[in-house]
Amino acid sequence: MTSPKIAVLTSNETEEKEPLKIILAEDDKDDQELFMEALSATKIPSEVTTVENGAELVKTLKDPAEPKPDIVFIDINMPVKGGKQALAEIKSDDELKEIPAVMLSTSNHPNDIEETFKKGANLYIQKPSSFTGFILILKKVFMLHWTKALINPVKNIFFVSEKNISHKD
Repeated sequence: MTSPKIAVLTSNETEEKEPLKIILAEDDKDDQELFMEALSATKIPSEVTTVENGAELVKTLKDPAEPKPDIVFIDINMPVKGGKQALAEIKSDDELKEIPAVMLSTSNHPNDIEETFKKGANLYIQKPSSFTGFILILKKVFMLHWTKALINPVKNIFFVSEKNISHKD
């Protein structure tokens, strides 16, 4: 069952809650660093494990010695095993399918968005071009009403980009 920890977080609650367990599957070191810095700027307590491809992601998720994450962020284009293939494996595994999966890509191509939606991703984020944009997007991800997003993903809120996010969010 998915952890309720990724429910709405307010600044008061962040002090009291145990950190979110996040796995970031991203092969680009610069993108890993940008993600970590933006996440830190959100002030959301978290512990991040990074892996560099889909094969490492699936292996880490299936390792009984590793705690299950509260959420995974998966880059679409990675070597060894791409994000779409890793997503399909995760969502077809009874032990892993409940873990929220957020796809990351520079692409906003409708085919990529549709394919990952059909494979069971919970969100698709177009990687932002600015640091501030990344912070806003991550805040939005952690403020979502995840119970609704997991039970019945809604296509009109599935795709998140710097262009469709309000600075008021």
